[in-house]
Formats: sequence, structure tokens, C-alpha cells
Amino acid sequence: MSRLLIVEDEFAMRRGLEDLFTAEGHRVLCAADGDTGLAAILREKPDLVVLDVMLPKRDGFSIAQEVRRHGSTVPILLLTAKGGVDDRVAGLDAGADDYLAKPFSPAELLARVRALLRRSTHTDELPRTLKLGDVTLDFVKQIATRLSMPRSEVTAVPLSPKEFAMLRLLAAADGGVVSREQFLDLVWGYGAFPTHRTVDNYILSLRQKLEPDHASPRFLLTVHGQGYRLGTAFRS
Repeated sequence: MSRLLIVEDEFAMRRGLEDLFTAEGHRVLCAADGDTGLAAILREKPDLVVLDVMLPKRDGFSIAQEVRRHGSTVPILLLTAKGGVDDRVAGLDAGADDYLAKPFSPAELLARVRALLRRSTHTDELPRTLKLGDVTLDFVKQIATRLSMPRSEVTAVPLSPKEFAMLRLLAAADGGVVSREQFLDLVWGYGAFPTHRTVDNYILSLRQKLEPDHASPRFLLTVHGQGYRLGTAFRS
């Protein structure tokens, strides 16, 4: 049985979601505004958060950002009346794992929740840190740093939540290939707009940020016709 937290200010919607998830066998917690919701996420450490975007006191985007800043990897499913691509991108970039526009089918919502819980179970087994050359990644705190020699200067490397998730999957494969389909399933989930080209573009961005020479990558290697794998790396 999973513990789900619903952060939703509309009483009828909140009660309906609570009944839906309870009927599926989940233990359900609820919050009616953004501040209460954020406090509950950090205090209760639920297995999954169903988060409305438009909330009193603090919106869903800022909640997701704050949760990730605290190092939490709890799956977050955003609910909103806005379904445009720009809104979905904003939600995912804020740290959400999936995005569902209202009105939605209860069956689709339950399917997305099941998928996020499966992905969360999988990522619990993944490494906490990864070293790629002079870059060290902390997957718990979602922080990447580069150690520059000879002065031993440490600088931050800006990575998005999706980029961290892709690197964590590659690390978990332990040198094996991760297909584009696996990236889309385990990192993007049910989002309708990502494609194989999305994965390729993210890999290109990661190479530009992490590789000494992104045109001749040492760490993020292409396996033609299959996907991507990590080259020489240290994980712990």
C-alpha cells in the first residue's frame, strides 16, 4: 500500500481524488493550500504527490521547485486546467514527473499514478553519486559540481531534474545500454509530446555541459540503433 498526498484546494475535487485512491488501496493524505502541502510533503515523505498548480498561498510550480531543492525525489504529478505545451514544459522543468490537464479520465489518472510508483520503486535502487571526469553528481541533493585544476576551484554545473534522471538511469545500467524508449518511459512517463528526438537533444545538452569535448564524448556514448551508455565513470 502506497501513501499518496493530494494537494488540491477545491473540496469536491480533493474528496473525489481521495475516494478514488482509497478505493485502489492507497493510504491518502490531503492538503488544501500550497504552504500546508509543501510542509506535508517534507514532513510526511509520501510515496507520491498529486499536486494542483493553482493553489492559495503557493502555486504547484514553486512547491515542486522547493521539494527538489530539499533533495526529495518523491514522484510529483501535476494537475491543472492549463494543458498547453508551454505549461507542461514549465511544470516538468520545475521538477514534476508528469502532468495531467483537467478534465481527465479517472482511469488515465490511475494509470499514470501506477506508472510513477513503478518508476519510483526502480529509482530507489539507483546510485546516490556519480563521477564523470572532473564532474561529481549528487543525485540525492540534485547538485552537480566541477573541480577545476590546478587551483582546485569548485563550480556548479546547472542540470535540470530531467537531466539528473537520465544520468541516474545510465549509471544504474552499469555500462549497459539505455534505449530511447526506456528514457521516455522512466524519465518522461506518459507525457505526450516527448519523442526520440527529445532524448537526443537532452543527451546533446548533457554532453555540452559534462564532456571535455562534446564532439568526441568519453562518458555519454551512443550505441547506434540501440540508445546510449556510460563510458568510464565512478559510482557510489
